[in-house]
Amino acid sequence: MNHLPLIIKREYLNKVRNKSFIIMTFLSPIIMVGIFTLVAYLSQLNNDTVNTINVLDESEMFTNQFENTKTLLYKNVNGISLEKAKKLTQEKEIYGLLYIPKTNTIDDLSEAITFYSEESPSITIMGAIENTIENKVNVLKLENAGINAQQIEDLKIKIDTKLETFDGEKTSKLGSGLKLAFGGVAGYLLFMFIIIYGNMIMRSVIEEKTSRIIEVIISSVKPKKLLLGKIFGTTLAGITQFLVWIVLMLVLSTAISSIFGIDTSAVSTPQQEMITQNIDPSSQQMITDVFLELNNLPIANLMVMFVFFFVGGYLLYASLYAAIGAAVDSETDTQQFMLPILMPLILGMYVGFFTVIENPHGTVSQVFSYIPLTSPVVMLMRIPFGVPLWQQLLSLAILFATFMATVWFAAKIYRVGILMYGKKPSYKEIIKWLKY
Repeated sequence: MNHLPLIIKREYLNKVRNKSFIIMTFLSPIIMVGIFTLVAYLSQLNNDTVNTINVLDESEMFTNQFENTKTLLYKNVNGISLEKAKKLTQEKEIYGLLYIPKTNTIDDLSEAITFYSEESPSITIMGAIENTIENKVNVLKLENAGINAQQIEDLKIKIDTKLETFDGEKTSKLGSGLKLAFGGVAGYLLFMFIIIYGNMIMRSVIEEKTSRIIEVIISSVKPKKLLLGKIFGTTLAGITQFLVWIVLMLVLSTAISSIFGIDTSAVSTPQQEMITQNIDPSSQQMITDVFLELNNLPIANLMVMFVFFFVGGYLLYASLYAAIGAAVDSETDTQQFMLPILMPLILGMYVGFFTVIENPHGTVSQVFSYIPLTSPVVMLMRIPFGVPLWQQLLSLAILFATFMATVWFAAKIYRVGILMYGKKPSYKEIIKWLKY
């Protein structure tokens, strides 16, 4: 009799009926949406705050030079002494006082300007002030040297190299970043899924082992089928929880946006505002480049391979987690075995971010995209850069073949370790179990 479907069903129902599982399934989206809502609300409050800065310009070189923004209001207090300006700023609880003294030369001005405030001023605000002063001073410096600053600016040439493949397909310089972003998100999701649900499988095995229920189950079910049942059952429970999270987060985000008027997806910062205000109009070509690169991405190939590599990578690591659970008696004993399992995954992330983007078809990138412990991350990062289908299929075949071999390897440990109590196993002893 094939017990595998029954084991999968049992594991799935045990997980989804567990009180802690149900609580976290509904509580986690509420916490996440609550955090995003709080950040959006605080960001909205921060953006509505207008900071006033008094400007005492004794040099008279920066009259009307400072332009007001949504969050900054400049007020001239010329004609009074520095002490009176400082006192006035303090009494009216104004954000700060910008003091620009009169100096003999423009060069002396660079070390004479002072900003007075009650507390340390914002880096963003100081950056905006310094940029305004530098632009004006540089123009004056050139004019004093008999050079036409505007003419120099007009003579500057900006180079915008067009990128195109030999087949005539247009690309852009943003392409590498967008392609790497997909691989980074995919790798992060896989990493989190493995940690959360891999640990769930491991704890499940430890609980059954310590409660001695496994002694009854193992008498009628082969260790390999029991192991596969646990992996598949827990995986289905994890997918169910993941889908519920997505649906609840979308519903809650929509409800909060419509009821309270807070857009949880639009979290802006003063830095972003400053960049937007100072952006060169010609750089709006960036938006066109983004859409161009998104259009050039092999979306169908990426989505299909994401599913296969995600499932294959998770199953591979889940079988290792199950083997660890069978070898130990408590979660505290698992620490010595966790690092060797997580290191290849971390290494895959490192290779992906620091090697694939520079040379996606280089030797290092190709080798790690075939190693099963790193291929789910590295190959997903390489695919957007154009990887032949046969290489993708070969990497997948190696990944799932390794999964089956790992299941056999884990089942050996599972068969012996599941009945071992009261002793912390060493690596040497686990190797002996493989020979039984």
